[in-house]
Amino acid sequence: MALNYIWIFFFVSAFVIGLTRLIFFGDTEVFSNMVNSTFEMAKSGFEISLGLTGVLTLWMGIMKIGEKGGIVNVFSRIIGPFFNRLFPELGKSHPAYGSIMMNIAANMLNLDNAATPTGLQAMREMQETNPDKQVASDAQIMFLVLNTSGLTLLPISIMVYRAQLGAVNPSDIFIPVLLATYFSTLAGLIAVAIYQKINLFNRVVLLYLGGITLVIAALIWYFSTLDKESVTIISALASNIILFSVIIAFIMMAVLKKVNVYEAFIDGAKEGFKTAVKIIPYLVAILVAIGVFRASGAMEWLISGFTYSFEFLGINTDFSPALPTALMKPLSGSGARGMMVDAMTTYGADSFVGRVASTVQGATDTTFYIIAVYFGAVGIKNTRYAVVCGLIADFTGIIAAILMAYLFFY
Repeated sequence: MALNYIWIFFFVSAFVIGLTRLIFFGDTEVFSNMVNSTFEMAKSGFEISLGLTGVLTLWMGIMKIGEKGGIVNVFSRIIGPFFNRLFPELGKSHPAYGSIMMNIAANMLNLDNAATPTGLQAMREMQETNPDKQVASDAQIMFLVLNTSGLTLLPISIMVYRAQLGAVNPSDIFIPVLLATYFSTLAGLIAVAIYQKINLFNRVVLLYLGGITLVIAALIWYFSTLDKESVTIISALASNIILFSVIIAFIMMAVLKKVNVYEAFIDGAKEGFKTAVKIIPYLVAILVAIGVFRASGAMEWLISGFTYSFEFLGINTDFSPALPTALMKPLSGSGARGMMVDAMTTYGADSFVGRVASTVQGATDTTFYIIAVYFGAVGIKNTRYAVVCGLIADFTGIIAAILMAYLFFY
């Protein structure tokens, strides 16, 4: 629903601003540019989607190997003790725990197809013990916010787009995204814990959060001591080594479980091909809307307004052209993806703006979409403070993404 209003807003506002430029500024080419943009962006959307086929097929195949090799179950066992403390309302043996942990683990691995079914299953299982079926329980809100914060270890889809749009090293955003999404998740967790009076100073909770935070802080400190060239070289090298190590780990786990690795890869690859084909209309739709919005001059006006505000505050504004991705992210995943693609197409995948947009895209998830789907699936009407906590996580993730982009790429 949100994307519907956004799509309409882009076209209507583009028309209004186009008329304004024609009447008050005598710009006789504005509508010609807008019409031409519809054809150009439709072609661009199709070409990008078509080019995604090979890379997406590859990575979906790799992910399927990991899924069948049991990597999701491994993550479930690792984070189990931590999650037991975050959902005190459920007790220690609630049937939803399995689905919750499978969902979070699948999200961390960017397994969207595996994450959504397990997430909906978790919501249904929690709903069975929810005393008020129309009001979100504490456990359901915690689960939703952890989802909307978008903790991701492998931002595969973003790297796929970067590869398609000509990035020399598509994985160079791996570590910045990991850092930004961690801060987003931490902010969402703290916000919900304050509302629910969850003791984050519990020994187990502190062990998990403290350990991860120390690692993250050490990474940031280490990279802040390096010059720009060293940061780029070391982060790219580390990203590539980690990613290839993950591939090898997936394969070896599958071998140990006597999984037919080749067939597993083919099964996943088929899903990747189908996914690439399915996104064509969605990507074309959002890119055409964005193209018209840009051709009318509306995008320039919007960015100029933010840029002026940041300059007035004495803030560096080189990241400003990536702001549309940040503004769209809480509302629409496909809309934010379109903004990211537009930023990389306009400024270059390896430009600072392109990298900021990519990092922002991976820093958090689509709050309103996830809340609508997950709560809607079980008939919850009163979401209480879920939106507030989700947006806190989004805002923190976006700020962290911009700061990480300056640290790694500026």
